[in-house]
Amino acid sequence: MYIGFIGLGVMGTPMAVNLARAGNRVLAWSRSSRNDEAARSAGIERAGSVQEVFNACHTVIMMLANDEAIDAVLLRGSGDFDTRVQGRLLINMGTSSAAYSRALADQVRRAGGRYVEAPVSGSRLQAEAAQLVVMLAGNEADLAEAEPLLASLGRQIVACGEVPAGLQMKLAVNLFLITLVTGLAEAVHFAEVHGIALERFAEVLNAGPMASEVSRIKLEKMIRGDFAVHASINDVLKNSGLVAGAAHEAGMQAPLIDASDALFARAQRMGLGGLDMAAVLQAIRGGREATSGA
Repeated sequence: MYIGFIGLGVMGTPMAVNLARAGNRVLAWSRSSRNDEAARSAGIERAGSVQEVFNACHTVIMMLANDEAIDAVLLRGSGDFDTRVQGRLLINMGTSSAAYSRALADQVRRAGGRYVEAPVSGSRLQAEAAQLVVMLAGNEADLAEAEPLLASLGRQIVACGEVPAGLQMKLAVNLFLITLVTGLAEAVHFAEVHGIALERFAEVLNAGPMASEVSRIKLEKMIRGDFAVHASINDVLKNSGLVAGAAHEAGMQAPLIDASDALFARAQRMGLGGLDMAAVLQAIRGGREATSGA
């Protein structure tokens, strides 16, 4: 039986490739044909339509950019939604608000389908290396079916509870990630304006206890001016907005994510939305032109 995969984007393509390399028959569909060659070379079959995926697959994984894309794929809001999801296990690996995911889970279950949240921590590099961290949420029977399938995508799977606990966990993780990279960019700019050699700054930071896989990768990109995308400004801005919204809805103060959200919004207005999140450095610098990576 095929495993359906919808969304062959920056993250979805390497994830689908790893599913196929693990021995699964993967039938994929995406709005764009940009990554078709990479998918075909890994043995992934390309469906001609979303309907073909749902006709052939009991389990369908979605890695889509936003709520609107999910709704369109599932025909949500139309009379055909129930038919599309009935009898199928839907695994949503994208990032949405907790409220959206909870409402979608309820609707899928009422229609006779099953729903699992499985957002991931990691960017394109971790997706390619099958080193993502997967945060699962759903009922126990559905998680038991989803977990072995998703094991080929990451180094660890963490069961978080019922929907929307997976997405709440993802937003908490993203708060740390986004503010970490924003703080790193400000530190780089501080070093620049004080005449500190950035290579020497990197030597100190990378040797110390604060260094991490993320800080090393993003610091190198900032120093080299290489903003080839791992996680884009556009995607990070979407996530920072979700985190800030969830924080404010809960009545908490969130000054760090609010400041980061404003800086990523500024970077987007500067035309940097398609570049890596490390390009937030340019918004902090005050508008100097970014250098895109190859």
